[in-house]
Amino acid sequence: RYYDQLCSIEPKFPFSENQVCVTFTWKDAFDKGSLFGGSAKLALASLGYEKTCVLFNCGALASQIAAEQNLDNDEGLKAAAKHYQFASGAFQHIKDTVLSALNREPTVDISPDTVGTLSLIMLAQAQEVFFLKATRDKMKDGIIAKLANQAADYYGDAYKQCQYKDTLPKYFYFQEVFPVLAAKHCIMQANAEYHQSVLAKQQKKFGEEIGRLQHAADLVKTVASRYDEYINVKDLVDKINRALTAAKKDNDFIYHDRVPDLKDLESIGKASLVKSTPVVVPLSQKFTDLFEKMVPLQVQQSVSVYNQRKADLVNRSIAQMREATNLANGVLASLNLPAAIEDVSGDTVPQSILNKSKSVIEQGGIQTVDQLIKDLPELLQRNKEILDESLRLLDEEENTDNELRTKFKERWQRTPSNELYKPLRTEGANYHNILNKAVQADGRVKERYQSHRDTIALLCKPESELNAAIPSANPAKTLQGSEVVNVLRTLLANLDEVKKEREQLENDLKSVNFDMTSKFLTALAQDGAINEEAISLTELDRIYGSYTQKVQESLKTQEEILKNIQNAHQDFSKMKQSNNESNLREEVLKNLAVANDNFVELVANLKEGTKFYNELTEILLKFQNKCSDIVFARKTERDELLKDLQQSIAREPSAPSIPLPTYQTTSAGGSKPAASSTPTPAPRTMVGTKPQPPARPPPPVISAASSSSSAISPSGTAAPAPAPTPTPGASAPAAGTAPSQAQGPPYPTYPGYPGYCQMPMPMAYNPYMYGQYNLPYAPSPVYQNPGQAPYPAPQQPGYPFTQQPFYPQQ
Repeated sequence: RYYDQLCSIEPKFPFSENQVCVTFTWKDAFDKGSLFGGSAKLALASLGYEKTCVLFNCGALASQIAAEQNLDNDEGLKAAAKHYQFASGAFQHIKDTVLSALNREPTVDISPDTVGTLSLIMLAQAQEVFFLKATRDKMKDGIIAKLANQAADYYGDAYKQCQYKDTLPKYFYFQEVFPVLAAKHCIMQANAEYHQSVLAKQQKKFGEEIGRLQHAADLVKTVASRYDEYINVKDLVDKINRALTAAKKDNDFIYHDRVPDLKDLESIGKASLVKSTPVVVPLSQKFTDLFEKMVPLQVQQSVSVYNQRKADLVNRSIAQMREATNLANGVLASLNLPAAIEDVSGDTVPQSILNKSKSVIEQGGIQTVDQLIKDLPELLQRNKEILDESLRLLDEEENTDNELRTKFKERWQRTPSNELYKPLRTEGANYHNILNKAVQADGRVKERYQSHRDTIALLCKPESELNAAIPSANPAKTLQGSEVVNVLRTLLANLDEVKKEREQLENDLKSVNFDMTSKFLTALAQDGAINEEAISLTELDRIYGSYTQKVQESLKTQEEILKNIQNAHQDFSKMKQSNNESNLREEVLKNLAVANDNFVELVANLKEGTKFYNELTEILLKFQNKCSDIVFARKTERDELLKDLQQSIAREPSAPSIPLPTYQTTSAGGSKPAASSTPTPAPRTMVGTKPQPPARPPPPVISAASSSSSAISPSGTAAPAPAPTPTPGASAPAAGTAPSQAQGPPYPTYPGYPGYCQMPMPMAYNPYMYGQYNLPYAPSPVYQNPGQAPYPAPQQPGYPFTQQPFYPQQ
């Protein structure tokens, strides 16, 4: 619709850089940009550029819609073929018009080379859809082979264009399309060879059959080896290999036919069933020009007044003609014309009755009416079943919703189905009323048909039987070839001619159309004002003057003819002699004329009823789809709500909390501790935990003064010093740095003393040292507990340090 609006507004506004300057910016559809720059884009003050880009998106969207169709049914196949051909036509239109619309070099996505390639790809996919349709319908193998060969040709042409164009291969889109196009070309060619081999087998050409199957096997083998990640051809490979194996076996044991070379095989014909759909504005079915009335206010008001004047003139002329026609029909009915003069011989079928009989027979006669009446109940029953099924879906879902609402009560928090379905119920009741009224109308039609069936059947008989069924009469000899009868016939023929001319004149008056917008715009531009009355009257007289004159002439001619008919009928009435036989014959002729009118009306009513039921079927199918969609959505919502309710019920406690005894909640002082808002978790039990080695103590820092002596316990063995607890925030001295003062033993060394700490072991017995006393301590991860923080360096106290005696003072 946006594209249609652009096309409609283009001639009304001067879109250009110098006048109405509106800049349209679009990015290249295939250029994804780079790391240091965005994608390519183009901004132009051109409405043609905007139309081109919008049409490109329409084609892309049509291809996506086609790709999403279900190709397992006829509806999906038809829709896919339609959209692919529309997309091809859109890209082809861009190819033909883009250079003239932009007047400069376009971006690559809308360049003629790119859109031409895309158009070919769309045509190839559409042709493939027809191949699938032919295969699904099990058409002749020769036809299927031609369709597949044509699809392979389209894919091959598209692949060549992608490959030979310099600007296309660098885009990621076409890099992805290359292998798919090549694989599709091989697959379609293999299908063509396979179905052509079936045709060769039917023609007893067993060698040709094997040759074509071998070529097809080679093609699918190529696809399986090169493009397996894009398209799966396992089923096609199996089918071709089975056919090839069977053909070789039969030929080796029975036929012994020579297998020709591939170059000696006859080429397979081609059958193209697709073409690019031309772009015809408007593209949308229900297009309304939003800018149709976009004119200056004075012009719009003048056009409105002119249209009113024109409508008054046309309606007045038509009313005069219709009134005159009704007057003429009334006069003829009062004089019983033309029935009174149709049968003056008394022993033959009047020509008017023969013409009516011929018309009824050409339309099928009574068999047509019987068949139409027979079809009505089937169409009615089909519509009733669709409507009943739709309402049944609503009833079942509503009953389920009511049961769950009764079960869960206030927990079932969603809109009740009976409230949600009120509009659908109202619509369904409306359809029920329509069907009931249709049944009543069908009954009236059938009743009328039964009352006139015998007479209509009489009209369907041959002329001899029809003449025998009409009573004969012997009118007065004076009426045979009477001059007054001839005069009346001539006058009635003239009157009929006037009526026909009047009908044509009425149609001409309705069809005349003239747009006064340009006239009023010219007057406004020249004079600065609009004299609407003078301009309108002048144009109306110029356009409708001749028609008005013809209307007046027709009225005057009819008046003269009716006056002459009345005078001639007076003379005819004086000459005519009435009797019972003539009256009976006249009555039968009238009944036959009435039967013809009823037949025409019955056929029209029955066809209209059939059309009504068929159109109602489409409406009811849409109503059924609407009901099934909302029922499915409600079912999904119901399942999710049930799942949430079950989870919430499972989380609820199965019994109320048990009150604790008083002695457990009261402290020793008699005051109750404050209740914790969070429950105390149960202690975690570590099962099967592997025992870890003890934490390694930090190595001591040994100075030169104390390295010559070591503390020996009374038992004569050196005990390892326990790891001191590091002080937070303390830092260890740097490794390899000599202390500023002499250092002694940092801790008391007497075992019985309260502050006793065993001195470090000698170098030869310390497994934790790394060669030198002044090296920094590097803990090994082997003995470190999982998750344990790195060991901090030990904190050494400074000297002088008060030496503790070995023995306590007495």
